[in-house]
Amino acid sequence: MGKILGYIAASLDGLIVSGDGSLDWLYKYDDMDLGEHDYRRFLKRIRTVVMGRGTYDFIANEPSPWAYGDQRVFVVTSRPMDNPKGPLETRNDVDALISELRAFDDGDVWMLGGGQLQMSFMQRGALDEIEIYVIPEILGSGLPLFPLTGLRASPTLISAMPIDKGCVRLHYRL
Repeated sequence: MGKILGYIAASLDGLIVSGDGSLDWLYKYDDMDLGEHDYRRFLKRIRTVVMGRGTYDFIANEPSPWAYGDQRVFVVTSRPMDNPKGPLETRNDVDALISELRAFDDGDVWMLGGGQLQMSFMQRGALDEIEIYVIPEILGSGLPLFPLTGLRASPTLISAMPIDKGCVRLHYRL
C-alpha cells in the first residue's frame, strides 16, 4: 500500500492562493532549486493524484497541457464534468474514496491542491505525510493552507530545512 501524501506551498502568512485567486506570487519561485525534493522527482513516484473540484477547475483553465497523463486521477466533486481536460474519474464520497485509495498497491497518492480536501483526509486520519514549502511572501488575503475545522492534531516533524531563495521545506508525518 502506498502512502497518501500532501505536497503544497504556502506563503509565510499561511495562504495558498492570493486574495485575487492568483498563484502569481508562487510562480516567481518556479526556478527555485529544490534538489532531491523537486516537484518533477516527486511526481515520478506518484501513481494516483486526487484533487478537489476547485483545484481541477483552476488547472482546467490554465493554458498548459494536462500534466497527469502518467497517473490515475480522481476529482472529488458532486457536480458533473463536461469535457474534462484530461483522463480522470470523479468521486463524491470521501470515505469510499479513501478505502479505494488504501486498496491500491502500485504507488503513492498525492493530494493535489487546496487544503480543504487535505483537511477532509486529515479529519479521517487518512493523510500519512505532508511536505509544506513555506515561501517568503506575505499575501495579506486569500485561501488558508487549511480551513479552520476544529481538528486538533500534533503531527510529527520528519525534517525541516532551508532551501533556495529563502524558502523552507517542512515534512511532517500525521
